[in-house]
Amino acid sequence: MTMDKIIFYEDRNFQGRSYETSSDCSDMSSYLSRCHSCRVESGSFMVYDRPNYMGNQYFMRRGEYSDYMSMMGMKDCIRSFRHIPMHRGNYRMKIYERENFGGQMMELMDDCDNIMDRYRMSDCQSCNVMDGHWLMYEQPNYRGRQMYMRPGEYKSFRNMGMGGTRFMSMRRIMDSMQNI
Repeated sequence: MTMDKIIFYEDRNFQGRSYETSSDCSDMSSYLSRCHSCRVESGSFMVYDRPNYMGNQYFMRRGEYSDYMSMMGMKDCIRSFRHIPMHRGNYRMKIYERENFGGQMMELMDDCDNIMDRYRMSDCQSCNVMDGHWLMYEQPNYRGRQMYMRPGEYKSFRNMGMGGTRFMSMRRIMDSMQNI
C-alpha cells in the first residue's frame, strides 16, 4: 500500500526549501517559514491559511500547484493541512437548516449541487456526518468557500471559524472526483 504524499515548497514554482509528508500538520511554521507552492504526489489534502486548521480551506488532489496563492485567491500562504483518507463504502450526512440541528432536516447520500432547488432549504447551518468525507460549499454548484467535513457532529458552522458562512452545495470526496 502506498502512502499518500504532499510536498510543500517555500517559494513559487517548487523552489526553496521543501517539506514532504503524508500526515496532518497543525502548524507549518515548525517546518517552513512560508509556503507558496506544493505538489500532491498522491491522495487528497485540505490546506488552510491559518494554523490549527482554521481560516480559508482549499481542497487539493494529485497535481502540481506552482503558485496556488494566485490560482485559488489565497491571501496568505498555507499554515496547516490535513490528509483526507479515502473512504470506501456508503456516504451519509444529515443537514439542518439551523444551528444545533434545528429547523428542516434532510439526509444526503450523494452530491447535492443546490439545497434550495433540491430540498427547498434556504440555509444549512449545522450537520451530522455519519459516513464518508464531504466538501461543503457556500454557493450552489460547488462554488465559493469550502469546508471539509469528516464524520462527526457539527452543531454550528459559525463556531468553527467560518463566520456567517452558510452552505448551499455538498459533494462527497471520492477517488473519481474531477475538476474540483
